[in-house]
Amino acid sequence: MKMTATASHPSTAIGSATGAAGSAPGQTVARQPSPSLKQRWRGASNLLPALLFLGLFFLAPLIGLLLRGVLEPVPGLGNYEQLFANSAYARVLLNTFSVAGLVTLFSLLLGFPLAWAITLVPRGWGRWILNIVLLSMWTSLLARTYSWLVLLQASGVINKALMALGIIDQPLEMVHNLTGVVIGMSYIMIPFIVLPLQATMQAIDPMILQAGSICGASPWTNFFRVFLPLCRPGLFSGGLMVFVMSLGYYVTPALLGGAQNMMLPEFIIQQVQSFLNWGLASAGAALLIVITLVLFYFYLKLQPESPVGASNAR
Repeated sequence: MKMTATASHPSTAIGSATGAAGSAPGQTVARQPSPSLKQRWRGASNLLPALLFLGLFFLAPLIGLLLRGVLEPVPGLGNYEQLFANSAYARVLLNTFSVAGLVTLFSLLLGFPLAWAITLVPRGWGRWILNIVLLSMWTSLLARTYSWLVLLQASGVINKALMALGIIDQPLEMVHNLTGVVIGMSYIMIPFIVLPLQATMQAIDPMILQAGSICGASPWTNFFRVFLPLCRPGLFSGGLMVFVMSLGYYVTPALLGGAQNMMLPEFIIQQVQSFLNWGLASAGAALLIVITLVLFYFYLKLQPESPVGASNAR
């Protein structure tokens, strides 16, 4: 009797499990209750030191900056009105967006084939090319900018080489203008395009491109309809990074640009150091912050996944 009772236990358990698994389609399976608010925030106290650090050293100065833009020299929105109404200040804003857009465009045009070459060449060569790109990024920004100043000046190597080849008769003006700023900043920004793009391209399965060729797609169709859409996460993230960084760059435009091509960071420094106009400078800085947040919001809407994660998901 004892053995029978003991043996009946497993069959009873199996029968119960089978009955539960084989329930009628109309019946609903009980779900585990969703975690309560207290359970979700369990362990949040561990973030308190980090939140205090951000609040003291990031949020507090940022709030103080925003308040100065509306309180100095008199309370109100006069600084913002002056920033947009004055034609000289409006030109500074136009120069800022123009340079950032051109730098982003040229960085994408030059960085895309470079990232593609790093992906296609044998791994050893690709590692060497990537190390060269990283080395250029780790070199001092001031040293790289002065190097371009030497190369692009009237008596520089580039003008001398062009004149020796008979391409030009007179030296080209490539410094202290928009040309020098775009060339110098594009060179500096190329690594920030290559790194996310190369990671995205590396994660693309080559069989996808082979499948496009097997289905009859020409090389150009395969590139524009298959490969380029798969590179979109890297293009989005790299392009946004370059555009936002270009909006706030100071050293390169100050050395390679001129007074007619002043950008917003130079304008902010000038207002603080030369005129002690903290209100107008704070308004310009707040404008840069708002533009960055808006661009980041649209980036999250258009491309919510990371470049590598999106490619791996495919």
